[in-house]
Amino acid sequence: MTTQVGILEKGLLAALELADETPWADLTLSAIAEAADTSLSEFHGLAGKDDLAAHADPYFDKAMSEEGVSHDESPRERLFDVIMLRFEAMEAHRAGLLSLMKYRDHTPSLLLSLPLARKRSADWALVSAGLDNRSGAPVGLKSVAIGYVIDTAERAWRKETSGDFALTMAALDKGLRDAEDRMEQLQRFTGWGKKKTRQDNTADEETKPEET
Repeated sequence: MTTQVGILEKGLLAALELADETPWADLTLSAIAEAADTSLSEFHGLAGKDDLAAHADPYFDKAMSEEGVSHDESPRERLFDVIMLRFEAMEAHRAGLLSLMKYRDHTPSLLLSLPLARKRSADWALVSAGLDNRSGAPVGLKSVAIGYVIDTAERAWRKETSGDFALTMAALDKGLRDAEDRMEQLQRFTGWGKKKTRQDNTADEETKPEET
């Protein structure tokens, strides 16, 4: 028995192939099922066309963890490497994804769910880069920043014409450098991640209210 994730993946890949020539908005679920070589009834209660569109982000997010990273690289370099794996996986489906994204841009339910999808992409990028801990900044804050970087890089990817990822890599590199600078500024301002010295601990003890 095919799982829901399996149906979503088969349907998504079939739909992306069809969307090479047919606008995503004009696709039908029956045509997608036929292209996926599966029965339409397999999709009943599991996946509609919008569900398939929403599954694109988690499907391509998986590529970020497929090769591993070198821990000799800086956190920024690791994030650059894993996020680029995502765009490289997307490139094989460029025409279909551009059609999907155009449809998404005019579908309120998909637009409203996009911020959460970006957060999940960022969360997995941090996991894939070995940065899903409190190093550098709180995980939640890192996730918000990386989600914005991925979104900006994807906008650049949509404009690529030569296939060399020049626009994408430039946007991604700039976004990660800007995010790194902001995190360092906030760290200096807030002092998070600073290890307490023995003197700091003594000062904390001295400022505790006396028990009565």
